[in-house]
Amino acid sequence: MKNAFTIDVEDYFQVQAFANIIDPKTWGEFNTRVEDNTYRILDLMSEHGVKGTFFVLGWVAKRYPKIVKRISEEGHEIASHGMSHQLIYTQSVDTFRSETIDSKAILEDLCQCEVLGYRAATYSITDASRWALDIIYESGFKYDSSIFPIKHDNYGMHLDNINPHILKTDGGYSIAEFPISVYPFLNKNIPVAGGGYFRLFPYVLTRFFLSRINKSSREFVFYLHPWEIDPGQPSIDNIGWKSKFRHYNNLELTEMRLTNLLNDFKFDTMRSVLSDLSLIR
Repeated sequence: MKNAFTIDVEDYFQVQAFANIIDPKTWGEFNTRVEDNTYRILDLMSEHGVKGTFFVLGWVAKRYPKIVKRISEEGHEIASHGMSHQLIYTQSVDTFRSETIDSKAILEDLCQCEVLGYRAATYSITDASRWALDIIYESGFKYDSSIFPIKHDNYGMHLDNINPHILKTDGGYSIAEFPISVYPFLNKNIPVAGGGYFRLFPYVLTRFFLSRINKSSREFVFYLHPWEIDPGQPSIDNIGWKSKFRHYNNLELTEMRLTNLLNDFKFDTMRSVLSDLSLIR
């Protein structure tokens, strides 16, 4: 069984954990590390013969187009992570529509291929921003992977179906949705799909939960950010303990765990997995 391997291509200073102290207008002043970290992930994937989907932030693509071109040249899927990494439910409808269309156009121009997939910054399609799904569909995307069916202070939305499926938008459109994978346990959904949870849980526990998902004949999606394999990244001062824990916890272990994951499971692009499930063509 093949699972979807995904990377959200953004830099360390663009994360939601730092949003209260770093103004996006100052992003250009930071020492960027997204190129080197993304290339390290690409090299690791090449060593293991794994193809995946890279949800690239438009801000990154505009400034570092070589990232997009190398990802595409190595046979991976390019998808959109929006433009400015802002929470959708804090944006106006017009701003979100403009950024969604622009990010798709930038990526398609760079990779010279159709971009089918979208993932919202910080999984911020919630009950308060369901309207965004209509715009994603109208912008030409065939699938979305933005909904995290858990409760969290920044994201989360209930779904009756936590597996990849066709979702009906409020506007009546049908779009393929690959929710961020969770493991149902005692009437709760345990987040096991990657990111900070991959760094928080011991790898043996992550492997157990993901194996259980596959054994129940379900595909999972795994996600990670390039900065999560970079324990040497500059430290951001004046952040609260929660943000500090979420961002820096176990960074030094991530690359080793990622190597184990690529050995233990079979992966492919999200486009390929959804196509095999007959959810997109």
